[in-house]
Amino acid sequence: MRQRFSPARLLASASLVAMVAVNLGGCTAMSKLSDVTGSVGARAEAAPTDRAPTDPARAVEVYGERYRANPKDADAALGYGQALRANGQRAQAAAVLEQATIANPGNKALLAQYGRALADNGNFQQAYDVLSKAHSPDNPDWRLLSVQGTALDQMGRHEEARSYYASALKIAPGDPGVLSNLGLSYMLSRELPKAEEALRQAYASPRANARVRQNLALVVGLQGRFAEAETIVKADLPPDQAAANVAYLKDMLSRSEAPHGAPKRTPVASLSQSD
Repeated sequence: MRQRFSPARLLASASLVAMVAVNLGGCTAMSKLSDVTGSVGARAEAAPTDRAPTDPARAVEVYGERYRANPKDADAALGYGQALRANGQRAQAAAVLEQATIANPGNKALLAQYGRALADNGNFQQAYDVLSKAHSPDNPDWRLLSVQGTALDQMGRHEEARSYYASALKIAPGDPGVLSNLGLSYMLSRELPKAEEALRQAYASPRANARVRQNLALVVGLQGRFAEAETIVKADLPPDQAAANVAYLKDMLSRSEAPHGAPKRTPVASLSQSD
């Protein structure tokens, strides 16, 4: 008998706060649905110097030495903060960048990186406030607008978040990361057809990556169309990765089938903090 997945039951939690995982892992992270979060961006960001180490642990060493030699140097702090974030040392990254912003008041690059680090650590209101100082209404950065949107979504302020995504899309029309965030915003407010519409737009972009595909599969599966979700999640993947992704998708969706009285768990949403 075909298993049924109930999106209404899965999303029925009164608080409906998504467990938004912000993954900063290596290349293998993209092979699992649990890791298809956005690029908060340590991997996607350009390093502040030309010959930056590509290995995160080595980058922490190199930039750490420069930072300790002069903790007030903005470039050294920026490089060290980015390296720490890329290596998963999120609390330390936030601490380094906080001190750097104190030593270099008004440095927008540091404020932007500090805001992202705060979001990594779940300090969403503070992240939103800091990022508001990292750009201005007369010269907005669409990437920061998108990050601010994710912070608002994670605080349950979905309508406000969507206004930020709309502003970002005016500057960067069709950006798949922003569209993916918009789709997940609708998912969090249980507007699944709208979520699917936004995610399909993102998926159609030639710049769409594995995160977008996995998010689309999640939303399709939440609407009970598991066979279609399985087809999406397996597309263009080696058999072992495809099987792992399908297994994880089944696990997330089957959480709605917990026995009566057992706690329900919302799926991991994959909000992308574009850089």
